[in-house]
Amino acid sequence: MSKQAGFTLVELVTTIILISILAVIVLPRLFTQSSYSAYSLRNEFISELRQVQQKALNNTDRCFRVTVSGTGYQVSQFSARNGAVCSGTALSPNPLYTQAFQGGAQLVLVSPNSTNSSNFSIDFDIDGSTSLACNGTCINVIANDTVMINVSSEGYIYAN
Repeated sequence: MSKQAGFTLVELVTTIILISILAVIVLPRLFTQSSYSAYSLRNEFISELRQVQQKALNNTDRCFRVTVSGTGYQVSQFSARNGAVCSGTALSPNPLYTQAFQGGAQLVLVSPNSTNSSNFSIDFDIDGSTSLACNGTCINVIANDTVMINVSSEGYIYAN
């Protein structure tokens, strides 16, 4: 009797199971970037807000503003402030710097009256509090996932 060449049933089933695990778990992570973009943008924007907040705390003669649009954000400095809101003329260079959004993510201001906006500004007063009238979830970062940026009434900025 001659021995036939080929794969056993156990080998074929094992191979099919391994391929299906790769297809379900690994491949979607390789081909989608927007979920990663939401978390990356959230962490980047929190760092940016904290940096601008520190500038506002250290430079009480100037006011710093973060302006967000649908395509990115920019940081500007102003010659004066009126409470928590920047006033006067923008100082040169204007803007200090800009950052475009990548991977289809965007920032949306969460408003209590349900008029969420992707165009907004954040100013800091001399105590580091923001001009946003919110306490808790203030900004949503939207891509495939929606992640939140929280701002406390005292000015602490953190992820949720």
